[in-house]
Amino acid sequence: MANLKITLTSSVIGRPQKQRDIVKALGLGRVQSAVVLPDNAATRGAVAKINHLVEVTVAD
Repeated sequence: MANLKITLTSSVIGRPQKQRDIVKALGLGRVQSAVVLPDNAATRGAVAKINHLVEVTVAD
């Protein structure tokens, strides 16, 4: 299974609490922080909710 590298590109200041919670649950903290997570339905669903705040690439 592939992995996704998720990078926070925008600040969560002024965003709704649900979006802040999703960012925190993914393990992202500051702008430009990145995590590598498995490519599954749960990860893709979370990323879809905050796709305007993150950049996603396929990590090997």
